[in-house]
Amino acid sequence: MADDTGGYGDGVPERQDVLSEELRAQLGAVQYGNPESVQSLLQAVLSVGRGLDLPQVLRGIVEAAVVLVDAEYGALGVVEEDTRLSQFVTVGVDEDRAAAIGHLPRGHGILGELIRHPEPLRLSDLTSHPASYGFPPNHPAMHSFLGVPIRVGDDVFGTLYLTEKRGGGDFDEDDETVLSTLAVAAGVAIENARLYETARDRQSWLRANAEIVAELLSGADETQVLRLIVDRARHILSADLGVLALPDKDGSSLRVALATGVDADAHSGLLLPREGSFVGAALHAGKPLISADVEHDPRITAGPPRWGGLGPAVAVPMVASEEVRGVLLLARLRSGALFTRAETAPLLTFAAQAALAMELAGRRRASEQMAVLEDRDRIAQDLHDLAIQRLFATGMTLQSVVRFVDHPGAQERLLRAVDDLDETIKIIRSTIFGLRVREAGRSKRGLRSRATDTVQQAVRSLGFTPSLRMEGLIDTDVPPEAAEHVVAVLAEALSNVARHAHAASASVSLVVRGGTLTLSVSDNGVGIGTADRRSGLANLSKRAHGLGGSMTVEAPDDGGTRLVWTVPVVPR
Repeated sequence: MADDTGGYGDGVPERQDVLSEELRAQLGAVQYGNPESVQSLLQAVLSVGRGLDLPQVLRGIVEAAVVLVDAEYGALGVVEEDTRLSQFVTVGVDEDRAAAIGHLPRGHGILGELIRHPEPLRLSDLTSHPASYGFPPNHPAMHSFLGVPIRVGDDVFGTLYLTEKRGGGDFDEDDETVLSTLAVAAGVAIENARLYETARDRQSWLRANAEIVAELLSGADETQVLRLIVDRARHILSADLGVLALPDKDGSSLRVALATGVDADAHSGLLLPREGSFVGAALHAGKPLISADVEHDPRITAGPPRWGGLGPAVAVPMVASEEVRGVLLLARLRSGALFTRAETAPLLTFAAQAALAMELAGRRRASEQMAVLEDRDRIAQDLHDLAIQRLFATGMTLQSVVRFVDHPGAQERLLRAVDDLDETIKIIRSTIFGLRVREAGRSKRGLRSRATDTVQQAVRSLGFTPSLRMEGLIDTDVPPEAAEHVVAVLAEALSNVARHAHAASASVSLVVRGGTLTLSVSDNGVGIGTADRRSGLANLSKRAHGLGGSMTVEAPDDGGTRLVWTVPVVPR
């Protein structure tokens, strides 16, 4: 319309009595002025009063008003605390016309005049009023106008707007009286619907909180709990998109760790600057922030355009133990209603559940890691105190027995057994070193662990788990530079198997013996063939030559491919 931008308490029964008297007085005025309208008005009042679902009640009020005063167009604007329109329910404008007009009015022009001065207003030509700014493009032409405020208790809830009296005439005093009477009945119906909606939402929040607490106490996965939190908040507040943004390690940006709803895939992983973004502003504010149009919010001053197609939004910081751990953002499509402070009030407490879930998950991970480290210490201590000592004692015993054996062959076997025991002791010491490599200055993971992880990471692309065999002093005799090449070569070799070999099985062998490291990767696939694969193998060969080693690719008799990558290492 003429717009430039397109609980319960002891006082409730007494207030209802006052409203009933006011309604009776209005009905009497209608009967005195136009008795024929009383029956229609009574039916409209009864129809409006039956509803408890607030959106349906609002639409029913507008539909009844259009019929009662014979108007072409009708609308009901809900006023937010800062005197802007948070909802705008229309009748008479079809979806295609509404889409062509653009976003809903925000409370300027004639609409703003009624918000600032909540009194009935009748105009023969609304475009001639000083407060009128004209119509946005594609808006239907409108001239005659009638508007009345809707009060809930002593507060103005919104305004009824009617335009274009059918037949081309003006709205008269009887129309104003009828509409004012409907507005009184509408206030009662809206209050009932709001009380019902508040009670229903309170139950929904309590159920969601109970469900989340149960998940937390059961030790559920952190991602599962966070997804549950976002889904429940999105459902209760009828949001189209729910986003969970967490600060990066450097603290200069936030990354969308989880997104559900419309275009969730497009928003997941989105990197948002901490300075100059809507979620960053909520993080700094430490309180919920509401935006009428998040895509064009003035607080967004950095980074590329984002949040395309979205309009109303609310961002809430997630706080636990006085630490802000992230931001929960809920958004509706551009055509959706604005978020109100009343409906988003429970979000701050609810978002704290997400922060608590993250804190508990972090403590659980730390506890589990500590348990693993303590277990490694125990294993390392047992290997050192029991296994090595016994092997060393056995070797000493065999050495002392050699001089009592006269047969040369038997002596040779005994000495070879002593050498094997020495080699076994070295391997166990290498294992102990790997278990304990977590102290200051030695926090990097060993080659054994990294090779195991590389094989495990390849399982998804391969479709099966390769076998892995490791032998020798891998964590102690392989220098860091060579270890980096080994991990890269292993990853590339397994990637080649996944992309080109069409194999059903593969095996990996990593052996350090006699000053040489040998990495072997075998598969039962179709063999060497593509140029791309040969190009990748040339890079692996170049790595080997750079360390003074070599690489060969073999075709075993039983089929498949075997890659053997060998480099020298200097034992410590």
